[in-house]
Amino acid sequence: MKPIDTPQDAPKTYRVKSFGCQMNVYDGERMAELLDEQGIAPAAEGEDADLVVLNTCHIRERAAEKIYSDIGRLTKGKTQKKAPMIAVAGCVAQAEGEEIMKRAPSVSMVVGPQAYHRLPSMLERAVAGERATDTDMPPIAKFDALPKRRKSAPSAFLTVQEGCDKFCTYCVVPYTRGMEISRPYGDLVREARGLVEAGAKEITLLGQNVSAWSGEDEKGRPVGLAGLIRALDCVEGLARIRYTTSHPADMDDDLISAHGEVPKLMPYLHLPVQSGNDRVLKAMNRSHSADGYLRLLERFRNARPDLAISGDFIVGFPGETDAEFEDTLRIVEEVRYAQAYSFKYSPRPGTPAATMNGQVPLEVMDDRLQRLQSAIGRHQIAFNEASVGKTCEVLIERRGKLKGQWLGKTPWLQSAWFEGDYALGDLVKADLVEANPSSMRAMPLETVAA
Repeated sequence: MKPIDTPQDAPKTYRVKSFGCQMNVYDGERMAELLDEQGIAPAAEGEDADLVVLNTCHIRERAAEKIYSDIGRLTKGKTQKKAPMIAVAGCVAQAEGEEIMKRAPSVSMVVGPQAYHRLPSMLERAVAGERATDTDMPPIAKFDALPKRRKSAPSAFLTVQEGCDKFCTYCVVPYTRGMEISRPYGDLVREARGLVEAGAKEITLLGQNVSAWSGEDEKGRPVGLAGLIRALDCVEGLARIRYTTSHPADMDDDLISAHGEVPKLMPYLHLPVQSGNDRVLKAMNRSHSADGYLRLLERFRNARPDLAISGDFIVGFPGETDAEFEDTLRIVEEVRYAQAYSFKYSPRPGTPAATMNGQVPLEVMDDRLQRLQSAIGRHQIAFNEASVGKTCEVLIERRGKLKGQWLGKTPWLQSAWFEGDYALGDLVKADLVEANPSSMRAMPLETVAA
């Protein structure tokens, strides 16, 4: 991609601040790569950037207001000449782009999550003094326009699917990311190989509903996510494969079998349930029952007995009673999650749940969230304690705070730390010797090849 021809006052440095889900992290990395291609450098730690991209998330309540606060902090006490150029990207940009441009004159660009590949041309217009907005939603075209990944962290994200057709009544994703679209099989295999060449040892396949991915392999045969995983299992130099986030409705037999048959597919499954009560699940339009969810997890555990289970929960959905919340606590006790994410329900404008009767008082949601997180935390430490004595491979992802200390992930996505003479990206065989609520202490044995 040819750098844009810009005047002397064009930004020389940038910073991308991503909020929310792993998909946003991936998008933020790709926007950074686009800016790198234009000859703009990341701002040094502790220094102001000439261009700041706020890559936003629209899932939580008051997301837009928080963006205005960030914009205010970036411009407060600065003259227009010294203030950074600001771009607002992501799902808030998609949902409220016109309003952002009206309310925040200091914002130069607004770009949605399906249009950020056009960021260089928007920047050219912004440097010339024209405020630019692009919230078009072309079907998957952005990936063809993104630069090749030249450098990768040991653990990398690869978006394989975007959008969602499930229309859960609390969720804005279908409105900000669009309908379900799968990237082509061949493009994904090539990008995965490129990530490995750039330094990745582990790839996490991303999608708003990643288990809905479908395509055709090199022989024109229809394949689902399991077929793609099996193809990536053959990529030389790739040591680990993960995927997130899934919907119970799209977990097929082949994907279940892959957990027991594909060596590189890690023993970890993130499968949101949201509630343990069937009436609430129906009101959420989740299309599965609590019992169906449990039976599905049983099939996964039969395929891979050491599987670590993760999930998502919403407490205080409109109309949720104390008894219905107790059903959620019961499902936590039955599944024994290795980790899970839990949130208070927050009404999103334009979603059906926002206008439902029976909105739960904040103090009730606070109490329920505290009780739920206590139960989840108890099972997380129990899972970690049960891991003591296991021998596994830890992928080193970064340095620790202490000299000679390294931090990485176990196959079960636990944070693990140890000391020694190693390097980023090393796969280290180690004994897990001590459990903490959110991490494991390991004793390294030897470095292994990917």
